[in-house]
Amino acid sequence: MTTLTPFFGDDPEHRASDADRDRIAAVLGEALATGRLTSAEHADRLDATYSAVTLGDLLPLVKDLPEAARTPASPSPGTETHRVAAVFSKVIRRGRWVAGRHTELRSVFGALIVDLSDAVLPGREVTLELNSFCGKVIVAVPPGARVVDEGSALFSKRSVTGGGQGDGPLIRVTGQARFGKIVVYRGQHL
Repeated sequence: MTTLTPFFGDDPEHRASDADRDRIAAVLGEALATGRLTSAEHADRLDATYSAVTLGDLLPLVKDLPEAARTPASPSPGTETHRVAAVFSKVIRRGRWVAGRHTELRSVFGALIVDLSDAVLPGREVTLELNSFCGKVIVAVPPGARVVDEGSALFSKRSVTGGGQGDGPLIRVTGQARFGKIVVYRGQHL
């Protein structure tokens, strides 16, 4: 058995931090995206990750994954920031894809439609920065997600639903609609 000391850093009896849990969640998200875990396995392990008290509680959740996947030297840029833009065009993103911890969705004189229902979210909290200028951004969030709206609008329509109920990930919505439309809802696939 290989040691996870470089990954965990300390004694397995030490208490796990939020950063430790987020690193494990990112590893599990990557394992789901590459087909190493099923959706059910991912969901079970993710729940266990955010229930873990010690670093030793986290070890069994990744011990059967390849060493390279378990020991990231630094956070993967793909799991930290992700950008999707529609400029004078229509872009649709759906199915299984890996969203970033901070995902910027931008529409300029276009339409951007994003379905997060099957997306792999890299942790229990994700920030969606939605910016629309003379365009529209429409986002469907997963069924159990909690949504917090922290954005603004100027001569625009901004409708963010999903509220605080649910035991899924927290999706923080920021950004600005200017002469455009931003819609975030919990619903069926687009």
